[in-house]
Amino acid sequence: MTEKIGFRFRKLKRDKRAVSPAISTVIITSAVVILVLSAVVFANNQLYARIAENEFGAMKQFMQTVGLQMDDVAWIPGRTQTIRYASRFGQVSFVNSTLQYSIYVNKGAGYVSLANYTAGILLFNMPVSKYTLGNNYFERIFPLNNSFVQMGASAPVSHVFVVEKLPMTDGDYVRVVAAPVIRMLNSTIVTGEGTTNYFKFYLPTLLSGANPFYSQSVTLMGKSVSVETENSVNAVRIQVSFLNWTQGFGADFFRFNNVTEEIDVPDGSVIEFYIGEVAISLGLYP
Repeated sequence: MTEKIGFRFRKLKRDKRAVSPAISTVIITSAVVILVLSAVVFANNQLYARIAENEFGAMKQFMQTVGLQMDDVAWIPGRTQTIRYASRFGQVSFVNSTLQYSIYVNKGAGYVSLANYTAGILLFNMPVSKYTLGNNYFERIFPLNNSFVQMGASAPVSHVFVVEKLPMTDGDYVRVVAAPVIRMLNSTIVTGEGTTNYFKFYLPTLLSGANPFYSQSVTLMGKSVSVETENSVNAVRIQVSFLNWTQGFGADFFRFNNVTEEIDVPDGSVIEFYIGEVAISLGLYP
């Protein structure tokens, strides 16, 4: 029995089919290279994911700034503001004629149409292949009140929100949106002839300007300001409709709490609607 074991051991030592040290080194080296390359790819993916996440967070602040600048230029014709941004993955775009606000007044005999105003929207689009929050994600950044009629002297004239809605005709993106809304103010003037209640509404209407795309910037220019006045009003109704709903920009995109707002005012009030046209230019504007 001992002789058989010794014979098998000597046979194993003489076996020429065993892997040589050179081949073993090549195999081990290849395995190490594959592991290193896999680690590098994983690290790069994580790095790009963090860059995209940080960029998207910065663009949320950028679009808030655009919304504030919209209010600054809308009521001063000729005033211009250019806001620059830096983006590796995303791009700002403008969609014209997206929201339509229809105004109705009631003077005691039911509602009648007063005017219709159309406005575009501004978007920062980040491809979901670079950064995603999940389909149907929605976050309202400012203001938190999701009505398209905001009340008070400090109320904004735009809604800024994040939405990811797939699919849409212009591509698969998570978006930061700046959409014009209405600010309402009221005041009471007392004279010797009596008391008059004034209700003033302000709406910036965004229009497409030049789009040379020379650089990553957005330029807003105030074009004109007009006013529509109506006396002896008892109530106001404002209705929003979505002109580009077939492209995905419908009620489920903006998520206003209502598509119709009715505002009771003291009988005989004076209603004034101020419309500020703002031209939106993407890229360097001379």
